[in-house]
Amino acid sequence: MPRFHNEEERVAWTLAESLADKARTMMRQAEAALETWRIGKELNRIRCARRGISASDAEIRWSETANAKNALTDNSFHVSLATMYFGAAAAYYSRAQYLRSHGEAHV
Repeated sequence: MPRFHNEEERVAWTLAESLADKARTMMRQAEAALETWRIGKELNRIRCARRGISASDAEIRWSETANAKNALTDNSFHVSLATMYFGAAAAYYSRAQYLRSHGEAHV
């Protein structure tokens, strides 16, 4: 844990760490949604191949399913949240650095 020069710096750093953790959680959820989409696409391709449906038709059929649309929507939503949280974390890390450069007493 870093040594802080003042309480404001500690609060900013702690908040930045919390926001970065939330961003990582959102990215894990986005990755899970993308994996759901990928697995579903592959399973659909296999099912369609068994019925003699081409890979391109299978992909079109998969892209029109509710499961595919939901997985992509979830992925996009969680990536957007992760981007927002990472941006906020960066702002608070910058604030902590600013406060460190202008701090006097060590806490």
